[in-house]
Amino acid sequence: MRAFKLFSVVILTATFALTFASTAVASLDTQSWPIWNKSNESNPAIIDHSVFDGFLKTYVVTNHPSGINRFRYGDVSRRDGKQLKAYIKQMTSIDPRDYPRREQKAYWLNLYNALTIQGLLKNYPLKSVRASKLNTRVKVAGIKLSRADIGDRILRPLWHDYKVIFGLSCATVGCPAIQAKAFTVANMDALLRQSAREFINHPRGLVVSRQEMRVSKIFDWYREDFGADDKRLLKLFAHYADDKKALYILGFSGDIEFNYDARPNSPETVWPL
Repeated sequence: MRAFKLFSVVILTATFALTFASTAVASLDTQSWPIWNKSNESNPAIIDHSVFDGFLKTYVVTNHPSGINRFRYGDVSRRDGKQLKAYIKQMTSIDPRDYPRREQKAYWLNLYNALTIQGLLKNYPLKSVRASKLNTRVKVAGIKLSRADIGDRILRPLWHDYKVIFGLSCATVGCPAIQAKAFTVANMDALLRQSAREFINHPRGLVVSRQEMRVSKIFDWYREDFGADDKRLLKLFAHYADDKKALYILGFSGDIEFNYDARPNSPETVWPL
C-alpha cells in the first residue's frame, strides 16, 4: 500500500501542473477585466505591505483549538481600525500596473483581504457572513472596483492560478484560513501552498471515507478554476492531502457532497456545530 502511495504521488506531481494550467482558461478569460492586464516588469520598486502585515500579526489567532485561524474582530482598536483604513487608502493610491506582475499579485491579494476585514468590522457582530455585506467599492487608478471584481475579474482570470482562491479570505470558518502575515513576492508561493494544504487536510475542507466524501462548497463555486469534473478535483485533493487521506481520495469513486459554514471566523464561533 505504501508503494502504491509513493507511485501515485510521483504521477500526480508530474501531471498536476499541466492538467490544471489548461483547465477552463477560456471560460475564465471571458470574465477578465483586460484594462488590468498590464505591467512594468522593469520597475524594481516593491509595494510596502508592512502596515497590513503588522495588523494581521496582531489580530489573527493561529493556535485556535479548532485548527482554523481566527480573527479577533471584536478586539480591533479604534487606532488600528484607522491604520487599516489608511493602508487601504495607500494601496488604492497606487496604480498596480506600474509594477511587475508578481508584485501586482501580492498587491491584489492583500487589498482583497484588507477590504474583507474592513467590511466585516463595519457589520460586526453578526451570525452569518454574506458576500453582499463585504463587497465594498474602492477606486484604483481612477477606476471603481469592488472586492468581488478583484477576485473574479482580476486575480482569477488574469493569473489562471487556482491557488489564489486559497489566499482570499471571505471571513468565515468555512473558507480557507486567513494568514497571520501579508502576502509578498518572497512569501506568496509558499503561503498559498500552505493555505491549500491546511484547508484540504482540515475537515471543513475535505472529509473522506470509502463510502463518502464531503468537501467545501468553495470547490463547487470555483469549479472552473479547480477542474471541470470530479476526476480533476480528486487529483487536486490528493496532491495536497496527507498520506492517509490521499489514499482514500485516490480510491474514491462515489459522489462528492458539498457543504459550507458561513459563520464568521471569529474566536467565539464554535466549530463544528
